[in-house]
Parts: sequence; C-alpha cells; structure tokens
Amino acid sequence: MKKLIATTAALAITASGAFAADIALVIGSNQDSFWNVVKKGAEDAAVLIEARGGSLNILQTNNYDNYGADLATLIEQATAQGVDGIATVLPVPDAQLPAIQAAIDAGIKVTLLNGGGDRLEESGALNYFGSDEYVAGVAGGKYMAEAGATHILCHIQIPGTVNLEARCAGVEEGATAAGAKATILRVPANLDGDVAGTSAAIEAELNSDPSIDAVVNLATWAADASAAAIEQLGKTESVKLGTFDLSPSTLDRIKAGTQTMAIDQTPYYQGFLSVSTLAAHIDFGTKVATQPVLTGPAIVDSSNIDATFAGVEAGTR
Repeated sequence: MKKLIATTAALAITASGAFAADIALVIGSNQDSFWNVVKKGAEDAAVLIEARGGSLNILQTNNYDNYGADLATLIEQATAQGVDGIATVLPVPDAQLPAIQAAIDAGIKVTLLNGGGDRLEESGALNYFGSDEYVAGVAGGKYMAEAGATHILCHIQIPGTVNLEARCAGVEEGATAAGAKATILRVPANLDGDVAGTSAAIEAELNSDPSIDAVVNLATWAADASAAAIEQLGKTESVKLGTFDLSPSTLDRIKAGTQTMAIDQTPYYQGFLSVSTLAAHIDFGTKVATQPVLTGPAIVDSSNIDATFAGVEAGTR
C-alpha cells in the first residue's frame, strides 16, 4: 500500500507539472561538431527534466563570426521566451554579461559551462561546469615538453575568445616551466572550421621556422588540419601533435602513434551537469556546494587510448 501511495503521488506530481523547469542551453556554432557531445549530455539530462513536465531548448549560433554578440542575442531570446533557467557558455564576457544580468533580473536562474569560469562571481550565475582552461593548457604544455618537444606552436582559431586564449597562455607557461619554448599563432576567425586554410597556415609556420617541433591545436578539426600539414611536409616523425578535445580521428592517430596526446575536458559532463543541476535547483531548491565543478583536464595518450574509444563511439567523450 505504501508503495502504491508513493507511486501515485509521484505520477501526480509529474502530471501536474508542479516541478517543471523549462531550460534553455545556449552554446556555440551548429557547424562545430564539438558541441554534439555537449548536446548529448544535455539531452540525456532532458529525459529526467521532461519526465517532470519540463523542457530543454538548445540554442546555437550559426558560426563564430560575431560570437559574443550572437550568444548575447540567444540569451535575450531565451529570456523573452520566459524560460526558468539558462545554461550558457561565456567565451566573450564583455558582450554577454549584460544579457546574463538581464536574465537574472527577470528571475531566471543561470549556470555557466565550457568557458568563463573565471567570471563566475561577476556573472551572478549559480555555478560553472567545465575545465579550467589555463590549468589544462599548463598540463598540455608540460606534457609535450616532457615528451621531448622544444618549441611548441599553439594555434588559436578564434583570437580574443577568452577560453582559447587561456588555453594557449597555459600551454606557453607549462612549456616554459618544463624548459621548452612556445609560440602562439593567431589566425583570422574566418578560418575557423576551414581545414584546408588552417592546414596551409600551419604548414607555412612549420616551413618558416624549422625549430618548431610540436603543434598544439585547440579543436579536433584543427588537429586534423595540422596532421595533414605535418604529413605533407614529411615531418610525422619529427613534429609532435597534441590537441584539446577528442574525436575519432584524434584517437586513431594516438593509437597509430602519429599524435602524442589529447586533452579531454569531458564536454558530456558539461552539458549534463549544467542542465540537470540547474533544473534540480529550480524544481527542488538543491544546490551543488562545490564551485566551480571542474570536468577536466585529463590527458589521453597511448597509455589509456583503448579505454577511451568506447566513450567516443557512444557520443559521450
């Protein structure tokens, strides 16, 4: 009888929509496959949200040409729709913070994910779910130097984006501390996602400075571009390759020995946790005590590559 009463009560709550948070997830370009893993995490969290009568609406920019302004517009759109909560990336704080503040002023709860953790307090958001990009960069730079690199080229595909700049600043610090050198290559943002154009830019840098013996990219598609450039120059054995984030091609190269490492920030957790904890806070008043909640970094290399494949194939890494 007690079990029947509890089940009936649970069904009544779900049916009435008594706890039914409507959440908007605001993330980067729909042309960038990185966000698919973030979306997978959020969509898995949405199963629970929808079971309580709530909803999840995923809003993405079309590209990165006016990234901060476009994200601010999406936040404003979600606010106008009257959602209960917004989980958003914060790569361009100066452009986005006014829109976030307006959402909070309207009574909307906000969480941050993926980037902008260093502006958590200023933003007024409940929490941040992601990697500390600078710390991740330091780990990557140190790892590459200890693997034998003496001069690392760190490629930024969208100059001025806070989390990307922090990554390469960290790579430079980590490399320097381990006795290596780092050079930062900033290319025009319109090359973002352009594998051929980026490959040509990397190839030009490797040709102009033969002392470069390692490349670190900040996205997996860019690592594909660098791999092509390195192969084209016949430098697969002499130029090490590392990247942030995971993809099937990245893991294949690590397995084959043509890529040294990848830095994983577990974007699945970023999507799942930023959305699920936001909904739970709205529905039940719960709050995660730890701030921020770090989902990385974790180094993937030849020592743990086999264990990583299953997660990528499932869309969770």
